[in-house]
Amino acid sequence: MHSDPIADMLTRIRNGVRIERPFVEMPYSKLKHGVAEVLQREGFIWDAEVIENKPVNTLRVNLKYGPNGEIVINHIQRVSRPGCRVYGAASSMRQVRNGTGITVVTTPNGVLSNREARKGHIGGEILAEIW
Repeated sequence: MHSDPIADMLTRIRNGVRIERPFVEMPYSKLKHGVAEVLQREGFIWDAEVIENKPVNTLRVNLKYGPNGEIVINHIQRVSRPGCRVYGAASSMRQVRNGTGITVVTTPNGVLSNREARKGHIGGEILAEIW
């Protein structure tokens, strides 16, 4: 059992990108699937699919690389941790790397990127930074 499943997810993605794996797998949860959907919408991964197994479903994240094998995800870091939660209002969310990166935010409307949260004027818990 992991005390921080989102950090575990981000670590699996980081390690998979470093060794150039085509995909990584992890135990499924709605929050992890929401984070993967944000990464897909923002162009950091190809897609995420749920593989139904018993007793626990699996989330497969298909990693994305450039046409010549360039790494798309150069940095992925957990911001809010179980011991130190970090929250942000829509007006205080800054751009990451001058707009080339994103912040993943969990809001009352679901998991969103910082661009989507600012556009909808919604704040929430800042889960991770990716560029």
